Amino acid sequence: MFQDFKKFILRGNVVDLAVAVVVGAAFNAVIQGFVKDFVTPLITGITGGKGTAIKGVATLKFNANHVFVLNWGDFVSVLVSFLIIAAVVFFFVVQPINKMTTIANRKKTTAEPSTKKCPECLSEVPKKATRCAFCQIKLKAA
Repeated sequence: MFQDFKKFILRGNVVDLAVAVVVGAAFNAVIQGFVKDFVTPLITGITGGKGTAIKGVATLKFNANHVFVLNWGDFVSVLVSFLIIAAVVFFFVVQPINKMTTIANRKKTTAEPSTKKCPECLSEVPKKATRCAFCQIKLKAA
């Protein structure tokens, strides 16, 4: 039983998942810091100080006879925060990585095809073939 547990723990995908969680937590701290220290002051500067009004929204509630309380302002605040963080991740992480991937893939040369289509039966045959293996017609030499 201990050996099975050891195999499970040392299996590649469990270790990869553990590494992903740790790196994800660290990346979350980086993104949170970027939003708090750069994006939020930028929004506050653009809106003339009214960007901090979202903090006041967090305290809004809906009371139904003091029995049922909905903290809808807190939800709106968390939703806006999520959208800001998602936008930061998209524009500062996803888009640059996609651009770098496109640039890296542009330099790769495509290999010349090693097959051609038979004009008669449209099957794939080797490029150097002189006769189709399927319909037996003579093909032009490559």
